Amino acid sequence: MPANIVVGTQWGDEGKGKIIDILASRADVVVRSQGGNNAGHTVVNNGETYKLHLIPSGILYNDTLCLIGAGVVLDPKDFISELDSLENRGISTENLKIDPRAQIVMPWHITLDGLSEAFRGGKDIGTTKRGIGPAYMDKYERCGIRMYDLVHPEVLAEKIKSTGTLKNKIITEVYGGTAFDLDAVTKEYTEYGRRLLPYMDDVSVLTFNAHKEGKTIMFEGAQATLLDIDFGTYPYVTSSHPLSAGVCVGTGVGPKVITNIIGVAKAYTTRVGKGPFPTELNDEIGDKIRNVGGEFGTTTGRPRRTGWFDAVIVRHSVRVNGLDSLAINKLDTLANIDTLKICTAYKMPDGSAITEFPPTLEELEGCTPIYEEFPGFSDDISNIRSFDDLPENCRKYISRLEELVGCKVSMVGVGPDRSQIIER
Repeated sequence: MPANIVVGTQWGDEGKGKIIDILASRADVVVRSQGGNNAGHTVVNNGETYKLHLIPSGILYNDTLCLIGAGVVLDPKDFISELDSLENRGISTENLKIDPRAQIVMPWHITLDGLSEAFRGGKDIGTTKRGIGPAYMDKYERCGIRMYDLVHPEVLAEKIKSTGTLKNKIITEVYGGTAFDLDAVTKEYTEYGRRLLPYMDDVSVLTFNAHKEGKTIMFEGAQATLLDIDFGTYPYVTSSHPLSAGVCVGTGVGPKVITNIIGVAKAYTTRVGKGPFPTELNDEIGDKIRNVGGEFGTTTGRPRRTGWFDAVIVRHSVRVNGLDSLAINKLDTLANIDTLKICTAYKMPDGSAITEFPPTLEELEGCTPIYEEFPGFSDDISNIRSFDDLPENCRKYISRLEELVGCKVSMVGVGPDRSQIIER
């Protein structure tokens, strides 16, 4: 049976939630493998809108097993709030499991995230200040607190005392901040552990057993390729691996389990936060795309920067993820724009052209886009469900995207609802 990975191919916010929801409705198991509550999936299901941050989209289906892998960093306070929100709307969370190896976001991580960003001044990274980076730092410094510790009070108390003492020194002596009351933190997080104990299980084993039993598995990506810690626009990236390969590490399964890798992109490009953006539109068209497309962050509400489709970026994503196909969302947003553009290559400061995404921020900052232009369309395509029924200019636009990025387009989104998708 298939094991699908869904990954973002741009800077995130590509509408992965809709594609994930469609595939989750056909899956027996849905797995989240990396990232934290800095990610967000907006899913429109049966007219209801759900904004999910940590919990896999499969939670909307009663018989689907939902797993949170070891590669995730989990803020228990925010996670419990998400649990309560779903349960208050009649959504059961009984089929949800969290790996005991998953790292916990502690309150000092959130504080340090904000303090370090303030310290950088005008050179800040633009994080969501939710403690994700500092939590991953502790993971790799091997002093992090894990899900296992959270549900074992005696271990938790010892680790909070040792790690928290060091964090308090950094907060007060380096940044001039206020120290945490470690006894109060211990009491608070012990209660979180009691609440979350029923959800703990070995996600690596559960996923592998589902594979052996021939069940359909879907691995849902958070963030996106250009936010990968190694292959993204470093340092304006997240602190984990949103690439397809990150699924194996963050879940604890081998790559031979995977059968299909789907990349998700918008019919244009957006990003949130700082960093170079070659095709960015700081004009009326950019504003129109933002407002028509509702380009405001699921987690933060921040307005997204908008620009033309960048084939250089998506071609990079096709390669580093090993994509089998692409889902192109929000084609409908481009309606009533007279001329559409696609970036096919970058022009370097010396006048030369490159077609591959540059490996460093410094090189990218010097790039300007080289465009192909296409006639736009004015038709309402929101009710179209066959690719052949799309206006000719839409079909030509999608076909050219396929040629430029070297990957077939298997889905085209023509509206926000999960029913507004054309499957080819």
